Amino acid sequence: MVATDKPTYKVVGTRPIRPDGTDKVTGRAEYGVDTRLEGMLYGAILRSPHAHARIKRLDTSKAEALPGVFAVATNADFPRVESGTMSIGEGTANPVWLVDNLLAGEKVLYHGHAIAAVAAIDQHTAEDACALIEVEYEVLPAVVDVREAMLDTAPILHDDLRTTVRARGVEPSANRPTNIALHLRLEKGDLEKGFAEADVVIEREFETAMFHQGYIEPQNGTAWWDRDGNITIWTSVQGTFNTRDQVAAVLKVDPSRIKVMPMEIGGGFGGKNPIYLEPVAAILSRKSKRPVKMWMPRDAVFLATGPTSATYCRIKIGAKRDGTFVAGHAYLAYEAGAYPGSPVGAGAQCAFAPYNIANQTVDGFDVVVNGPKTAAYRAPGAPASEYAVEATINELAEMLQIEPMDLRLKNASREGTLNSVGAPWPTIGAEAVMQAVKNHPHYNSELQGEDTGRGVALGFWFNGGMESSGTASVQADGRVSLILGTMDIGGSRASMAMMLAEDLGLTMDDINPHVVDTDNVGYNATTGGSRVTFQGGWVTRDLADQIKAQMSARAAAIWDVPADQVKYEDGAFVGPKERFSFKEMAGKLPGTGGLITVSATSKRNTQGPAFAGHIVDLKVDRETGKVQILRYTAIQDVGTAIHPSYVEGQIQGGAVQGIGMALNEEYVYDDQGHLRNASFLDYRMPVANDLPMIDVQMVEVPNPGHPFGVRGVGEVPIVPPQAAIRNALHDAIGINFYRTPVSPRVILDELLPKD
Repeated sequence: MVATDKPTYKVVGTRPIRPDGTDKVTGRAEYGVDTRLEGMLYGAILRSPHAHARIKRLDTSKAEALPGVFAVATNADFPRVESGTMSIGEGTANPVWLVDNLLAGEKVLYHGHAIAAVAAIDQHTAEDACALIEVEYEVLPAVVDVREAMLDTAPILHDDLRTTVRARGVEPSANRPTNIALHLRLEKGDLEKGFAEADVVIEREFETAMFHQGYIEPQNGTAWWDRDGNITIWTSVQGTFNTRDQVAAVLKVDPSRIKVMPMEIGGGFGGKNPIYLEPVAAILSRKSKRPVKMWMPRDAVFLATGPTSATYCRIKIGAKRDGTFVAGHAYLAYEAGAYPGSPVGAGAQCAFAPYNIANQTVDGFDVVVNGPKTAAYRAPGAPASEYAVEATINELAEMLQIEPMDLRLKNASREGTLNSVGAPWPTIGAEAVMQAVKNHPHYNSELQGEDTGRGVALGFWFNGGMESSGTASVQADGRVSLILGTMDIGGSRASMAMMLAEDLGLTMDDINPHVVDTDNVGYNATTGGSRVTFQGGWVTRDLADQIKAQMSARAAAIWDVPADQVKYEDGAFVGPKERFSFKEMAGKLPGTGGLITVSATSKRNTQGPAFAGHIVDLKVDRETGKVQILRYTAIQDVGTAIHPSYVEGQIQGGAVQGIGMALNEEYVYDDQGHLRNASFLDYRMPVANDLPMIDVQMVEVPNPGHPFGVRGVGEVPIVPPQAAIRNALHDAIGINFYRTPVSPRVILDELLPKD
């Protein structure tokens, strides 16, 4: 671990046992699909066999007549909602499109698009009823490639879609239907002047496939719409308030009438921010007057939930002979799936972030295609744009005959330099990470064997802030109940309990954290964007300050001294002559006015950007095209590691997902837009025996905008792997690849003799 000016802590930085560990290893933890309610029905969904078709006729009468069926729902059962923009966690959406994605309206827009839903006495009856629903389609041409979708000759998905422009100097499209939903432009300096000053100019084109988050637990949702008009939802999602607000919008029900119960979650990575089943289950519940439970089979997860965008990126960089970057242009086209809303905006902001380039322009395009609506996936948008930039920089280093890390260090972003939107960087760790990569024993070791190669790449994520709330209650025995509303995916129960314990001078065992429903805690934004520990740390600091102030006042009253003469030091209240430990003072609360409960909400925007650098060694088998990862090191500025084991796990997990993107994972569509690999058997994710141990080195450049210096850690480790592996492949076999994944077939196509 590399640390800079890190304070000494007693709890923060230790590795206590996770609060939810026992429940999970013993099976007591309850996930969404574990929900059991009296009189509960089971739901199933009929999905489209076509990628693009008009629904000419939809007849549900035979399904409704099947014994054991209690309700059938279609798009017509949703209220008509107004067009607009609303948050869906790590992105935005139009409520009209949200409804049409839940159950198709006039058209189906992708293979697997939901059309109708059935609630029945058991799952098999519900599925049998779906098979009885009659649908007449007018099949339309489909488009599943982002560049083809941008052509004037492409099939149009939405007749009323027009390009939105988000930059000065960008000409709007003609007043005609288009698949290009958004064109944004970020500009800094004078791009033409910069390229004119360059001694060397390099331009390259890259493609990335569509990747799925691959969480173990499928989407699920149970709903009970009671006779008083209140809706209770049990579900495994990343944000209960986010789900509540989306359901309220599509059902036109006041959010206060919806309660979302947080169940444990079996992975999300951004993919469990959008709603898919909860409002459908609610409609079926209202029609049947019974609670309804739904979950997705695995093929439906692939077909109809949000993967990340497939992309086309064109990168152009100009440099002086000494390696100074003088100009950069990125052209980024991202697939949004069937409805607008790809992460191209984040990709645009991240593309050149590790580097100080005086003159740059980033053009981003959000493009609809006949595929599932994309969702966030760990640093959404950044892996594609930064893969393209990092690959181009490595080729530029070779052209200039400059060592790759020396070229990066020469152009590193530093505090005060301007980012892509023209704002100065705060305290950041880009240079510290680059130096740690260059000095690491892995980077400086000798590479052994034929057809082996080493690659490096950098990554960036700006990290989120948003809003968090919490409540803390001091018990008479001195323990503190900590009430949270953020879903715990990466260890937030532990990290927030540790920060509260640190501020109160207590131990981790003295804090009892709970995640509760939307009626029992203040508003909390989604668990995503690497925001929870950052914003949660501010909440726990505010809670601790209130607790200390109120308990100090009680101690002052007992001692009959002014409140300002009571100090809180090392977990004790210290007066002019006397001293109470925290537990002693807690025991006196019932007799001095009652126990203390405090609440806090934070919406600070001082989150710290995060940078990472990855080193990979690999070997290529020329006969099979298989790539073996020999050694992998992930270096990352984490600000302050609250629970180092959790931080290491986040970094290792992100690196593994990025390795999958680089080498194997991809959605495979045929010419008609049918997904051909909707299973874990055919969608090839790396497993434990595919990989070595991922070594982690944490760099700690504390974020001055946080009480403990926290920077979010969960997003940025997925960013460098694609470029690092691509650069290592070039080092191993001398071939530059311009599309991921670089599967064995792709490698053999390059290595085998051409006819």
